[in-house]
Amino acid sequence: MFEFKIFNIPVRVEPWFWITLAFVSGQLTLNSKEGLIRLLLFILAGFISILVHELGHALSARHFGHRVHIVLQAFGGYAAYQGGSHARKNTFLITAAGPAIQIALGLVALAFAKQFDGFGPQISYFVGVLYVISFFWAIFNLLPILPMDGGRMLETILGPRNIKATLIVSIATATILCLLSLTFSKSFIIPIFMGYLAYQSFKALQQNSWR
Repeated sequence: MFEFKIFNIPVRVEPWFWITLAFVSGQLTLNSKEGLIRLLLFILAGFISILVHELGHALSARHFGHRVHIVLQAFGGYAAYQGGSHARKNTFLITAAGPAIQIALGLVALAFAKQFDGFGPQISYFVGVLYVISFFWAIFNLLPILPMDGGRMLETILGPRNIKATLIVSIATATILCLLSLTFSKSFIIPIFMGYLAYQSFKALQQNSWR
């Protein structure tokens, strides 16, 4: 367990965060010193990008009077907040702030990518990975799937009275993405993850079926 504070916001990093980043990197077969360096650079880029994403949530939540802390765990993390205003507009802005600041980070990495070419292939690799992770993670999180940011934003827009509609969209989107990734991807990470999220939304839909 690794804990620290940034901008006076407590952050806890769980061991599975590092393990899943290493797994996603595709650098698990370490046949050389260069492979080990690239693995560490991928993990560092992922850590920075996902931390920035969660800081977007946390800083905006603190702006609205919430007490906040960040947890980085397997396949991502979350910014927990309590107290303060829970108005729908504020909740939407807090949720949107994570992907927004992460996309901004990706744009900065892209803008400076060519300027780092002269610093060697490893630095160029790090900046490139930072750009890719930032854009992929932000766009991926904007999909209307609960409990991802896109699902939460849709839930906020439609309101609690239309939670069934949000859950149906979540199930459909996660199921379609699961099937597409099974068809066109050799990796089983996304199909398993999407299948799990579809199941979670289905369970929530069953629990809300009486309403």
